[in-house]
Amino acid sequence: MEKIVDETVDAMEKYAVPIEKKINKKINLTIKEAAEYSNIGINKIAELLRNPMCNFVLYVGNRKLVKRKELEQYLSTRREI
Repeated sequence: MEKIVDETVDAMEKYAVPIEKKINKKINLTIKEAAEYSNIGINKIAELLRNPMCNFVLYVGNRKLVKRKELEQYLSTRREI
């Protein structure tokens, strides 16, 4: 039984795609992914998304997603947030 578990874990690690590669291919990110991608805290990302003038928020029902390209542009023009 233990051998099967070890083989399964090894196979999962072998074929697992690092989260950075997955995020780089996505158009929209969750708040958690945006925080990881930008190295900004979840609370700060959520605060930015609450701003009515925020151009990188996408509402999908009750969920808020982050438009990755627009977030990148926003961050590239700021010295501090």
